Amino acid sequence: MLGYPMDKVDAMPPQAVESFAGVGNPFSLGDIQPGETVLDVGSGSGFDCFIAGQAVGPTGKGIGVDMTEAMVQKARATARKMGLPQVEFRQGFVEELPVPDASVDVVTSNGVINLCPDKYRVLAEIFRTLKPAGRLYLADVVVHKAVPDAAKANVALWTA
Repeated sequence: MLGYPMDKVDAMPPQAVESFAGVGNPFSLGDIQPGETVLDVGSGSGFDCFIAGQAVGPTGKGIGVDMTEAMVQKARATARKMGLPQVEFRQGFVEELPVPDASVDVVTSNGVINLCPDKYRVLAEIFRTLKPAGRLYLADVVVHKAVPDAAKANVALWTA
């Protein structure tokens, strides 16, 4: 499971794991403290939000933002099932996060920014939401040379 502690993965209900499409464990970059607010950009079905929500505890907050209503609804249902009232999900785009300025301690993203065409706008928006001295934990895909046009045109290669 891409560097996640298996005890955390095994503790998740199946619906939290089945739609997970991350590329790594962004939490390997640093700790999440009780009471913090964590924003997961492109949260999907909520996997990373649920890990963050458990770490921040009842005095903290986890906020997941995803552009698809179906994923937001699935994540909300799973949060209720897991008993995580400190975790909430909002529908929105990474380029226009529905989160106030300087309101989060940590932003995570897992395999999402590479899919966004305007990375400058995405990163500007992420940094807008971070408190001073806030942290950014990313897991994403990078390339070291130009991607051939044939590979770009093959949707299965970049969505599977």
